[in-house]
Amino acid sequence: MPRSPTASLTPPLSLIGWREHVRLPELGLGPVVAKVDTGALWCALHAEAIAVHGKRVRFSVRLGDRLHDCEARLQGSKTIRSSTGHSQNRLVIETELIVGHQAFSAEVTLADRTDMGVPMLLGRAAIRGRFMVHPGRTFILDAKVRRHK
Repeated sequence: MPRSPTASLTPPLSLIGWREHVRLPELGLGPVVAKVDTGALWCALHAEAIAVHGKRVRFSVRLGDRLHDCEARLQGSKTIRSSTGHSQNRLVIETELIVGHQAFSAEVTLADRTDMGVPMLLGRAAIRGRFMVHPGRTFILDAKVRRHK
């Protein structure tokens, strides 16, 4: 079957696993383990001690046994509905994400993810048009990053 003329104009998507390391350089964070969740629309970052100061938000992110103090411009808030149907209003920041060799800006909600196993969730809005997810593999990009050093 012949390929459509526009198919060749679409760049290939990078393959990622259902868990990957990401960096958030504007927040001074990384590597951070992130679960890639195609069922979630938005990204979420574990945040503690969230305090709004005008158009900025200060918060802490616990990675392992270290607590990192962060500050970002407040974009607003979103109502997030969980898979169990519960709604929660969350603050939203926009920050640079680095996933593998790709850097891009993404909206990230701040949430208490203490019981979620990983401090960050990558949702569809961030991965759409950039990545294809392999549901049976993890940390695919780590091997690719090591190969290019």
